[in-house]
Amino acid sequence: MTTAPRHVLLAGATGLTGQKLLALLLADDSVAHVYAPTRRPLPPHPKLENPVGMVSHLVAQLHGQADTVFCCLGTTIRQAGSREAFRMVDYDLPLSLGKHARALGASHYLVISALGAEPSSRLFYNRTKGELELALQKQEWPRLTIVRPSLLLGSRHKPRMGEIFAAPFSRVLPGRWRGIEAGTVATAMWRLAKAPGSGLRIVPSDELQQLGS
Repeated sequence: MTTAPRHVLLAGATGLTGQKLLALLLADDSVAHVYAPTRRPLPPHPKLENPVGMVSHLVAQLHGQADTVFCCLGTTIRQAGSREAFRMVDYDLPLSLGKHARALGASHYLVISALGAEPSSRLFYNRTKGELELALQKQEWPRLTIVRPSLLLGSRHKPRMGEIFAAPFSRVLPGRWRGIEAGTVATAMWRLAKAPGSGLRIVPSDELQQLGS
C-alpha cells in the first residue's frame, strides 16, 4: 500500500535534518502543501504553512489535511537542560504528533530514532528512543517508518560539542556505525515516503546511507 505524499506535515523543520528535508519537499512538484510548525519563522514559500510558537501547543492544534508525516524532532539532555525536558522533545512531542496527525487522516509516519534504540537499554537516550518506537507502533499506523541513523553530520544552528569531537572518528567507522550526513538521511526519508510499502519498517544507518546516496 502507498499514498503519494501530497499534503505533508513536518515537525523539526529548523533542525539539522529537517532543514534538508524541507528543501526537498518544497522543490518537489508532487507535494502540494507542507505544514511545518516551528519556534522561529521559516523563509516564506507558496507551498509552506508555517505557524510559529511553542511546538507542543502547535502540535495539539493541528488542522487541515495531512497524508504523510515526518518527525525530525530531537535534542540532547545537555541542550534540553534536564532528562524531563529531553523526554518531552524526544518522546512526548513525537507521540503527540502521531496522535493528532492520525486524527487528520495521515497514513504514513516517518520518524528519526537512533542507532541503538532499545526500550530496555541502560542508557537513558537509547531507552527513550526505544520506548518511543514501541509507543508509535501501538498507534497502529497503516505505515510506520523508523529510521535509525548513526551520528548525524552537518552544520547545526547550535553546535553540539560532543558531535564536533566525535565526527572525525565516526567517518572512519564501519557499516552502520559510520557517521551519516543529515542531507543523506533527509534524501533517504523522502525516497522511503515516495516508495510503495505498508506496515512497519525499521531502517538502520547503513541502509539509509545507500538509500540517500
